[in-house]
Amino acid sequence: MKKITAGIVAHVDAGKTTLSEALLYKAGNLRTLGRVDNGDAFLDTQQLEKKRGITIFSHEAKLTTNDAEITLLDTPGHVDFAFQTEETFSVLDYAILVISVTDGITSYAKTLWRLLERSHVPVFIFINKIDAVGANPAEVLSDLQEDLSENCIDFSQEDNIFYENIAAADDQLLEKYLNGGQVTVEDIQGLIAQRKVFPVYFGSALKLTGVAEFLTGFNKWTCERKFAENFAARCFKISHDKNGERLTWLRIFGGELKAKTELNDEKINQLRDYNGDKFTTITTAKVGEIVAATGLSKTYPGQGFGMRDANNAWLKPVLTYKVNTEDVHACLKALRVLEDENPQLHVTWSEHLQEIRVQVMGKIQLEILQQLLQERFNLSVTFEQGSILYKETITKPVEGVGHFEPLRHYAEVHLLLEPGERNSGLVFENKCSLEVLTKNWQHQIMTALKSKEHLGVLIGSPITDMKITLLGGKGSIVHSVGGDFREATYRAVRQGLMELKKQNQVKLLEPWYNFRLEIGEDQVGRALNDIQKMHGKFNSPENKGTRTIITGSAPVNEMQDYAADVRNYTHGDGNLECVVQGYLPCHNAEEIIEQKSYDPVSDMENTPNSVFCSHGAGHTVTWDKVPETAHYPYTYPLG
Repeated sequence: MKKITAGIVAHVDAGKTTLSEALLYKAGNLRTLGRVDNGDAFLDTQQLEKKRGITIFSHEAKLTTNDAEITLLDTPGHVDFAFQTEETFSVLDYAILVISVTDGITSYAKTLWRLLERSHVPVFIFINKIDAVGANPAEVLSDLQEDLSENCIDFSQEDNIFYENIAAADDQLLEKYLNGGQVTVEDIQGLIAQRKVFPVYFGSALKLTGVAEFLTGFNKWTCERKFAENFAARCFKISHDKNGERLTWLRIFGGELKAKTELNDEKINQLRDYNGDKFTTITTAKVGEIVAATGLSKTYPGQGFGMRDANNAWLKPVLTYKVNTEDVHACLKALRVLEDENPQLHVTWSEHLQEIRVQVMGKIQLEILQQLLQERFNLSVTFEQGSILYKETITKPVEGVGHFEPLRHYAEVHLLLEPGERNSGLVFENKCSLEVLTKNWQHQIMTALKSKEHLGVLIGSPITDMKITLLGGKGSIVHSVGGDFREATYRAVRQGLMELKKQNQVKLLEPWYNFRLEIGEDQVGRALNDIQKMHGKFNSPENKGTRTIITGSAPVNEMQDYAADVRNYTHGDGNLECVVQGYLPCHNAEEIIEQKSYDPVSDMENTPNSVFCSHGAGHTVTWDKVPETAHYPYTYPLG
């Protein structure tokens, strides 16, 4: 039996959980069919999910066919919980993207498509709700081919046109087909696995229409991945059960994992095989399987065992809020548990201000966070409107230098700071010769670079879209210790940023939304005027009957509360969908910089200045005097 792990992904209300339920029912794994709107769906196991009728957490279910064991991972559909969805991508063999005929290709569906492409996950597509009044499945298929990939192919009928479309997706296969060769099942399986073909099926999950056909097709066209012989696994989720037991969710990619053995110096107490909210305890997790392990306290989503860690999440929070509560310490402890499950909460505690802050994607996540704290920890909290999470980047390369030499200490570090691609985050590279710095010292520098969130010099917000390369430096066999290179490294980054600030080559960035606004024809003028006032950009409005669709992009800072305005001026009939696009140049940078009044030289925890030694004592050398005082020669002289 082949083992397949598939994730079901979709925009909220597209029918994702309903399709999961229908697949389990058709395969004979469920005796009765639950419904999301009735609160009895097999995969919506949490009380909050039952109340709201949406999936908030990813859930696992087992589905068996004649020759396959399929593990289904049902994921959240709301953009505010996209981090939960994205975490599962690193363990998927295939994704099932559900598209609702009534909604079409939404902004979030396009975002999911890009994320699946980034993670190299093959995709099956189920066009749902074809029984809706006015449904036009053929038009949706055409939109898929235009907006996502021309190789989104109708798999509902295997005729000559079908095989021609399949062959056209690959040059070698096309040549074989034109020369009279047969397109085999193995050929098609290979194209799907390589993301050269994307099978499309049609149906109504609620009415069970087309579900059996989809299941048969999915079983036919998927193939098991090649697994490693040696043990390998990846963590994709951290959760806690009803008793507060910490669960590490793992997919086994090689070998096997036994209970009571050690994983990264921690002993596994128990291995659990989950199906919905029920589990059985097992002694061994075999290759290809998904298991939840207890007893591990240091694991994190994306962590690899015997394999590399998964890529960093692309979708990240852009809003920060202050948490108000009567019991600050109990609240902080509870938020640390939730941060363990979702590291992107970035819970911070200011001792000076006696203040807790969290980072979130949007208002729905904030509401759920409030309810989680109440239901799981019996804590009542409110949130105060926080600020936008700005970032900074550079527009020109520079060599930054840090020197740390108080008495009986010594280290100097030279780093090349270069602009990176948009939304690339921070990238690190080492080009230093072992003849210049020993392996141990280089390791200390690279570890220091990766272990700190480096702040910019305009408003003190995190640096992004930058490559940092270790060029060289200097140490002392007698006086250098580990902490010296850490100090010199941090100062080198900041010194380089200050050099660029002097040249006006540091830029403030802000998060932007991609938006889709659906309103009545008579409200278009008002909407376009609003978007312009918000410094947004929009495409030509598209008319669909009596409705108008406007798509475009706008700064999060301007548009974050616009949904309420839309509800008011459309009398509840309009709909605004926003998905974070990424970071772009700030539209009002001068205003924000003046408002923040940040002094990078006074930020002693992130100083750009260096410490040199003379006459038996350490003394501070300001960042602008470091080039003329440095001991190791510059690779790229300033000027």
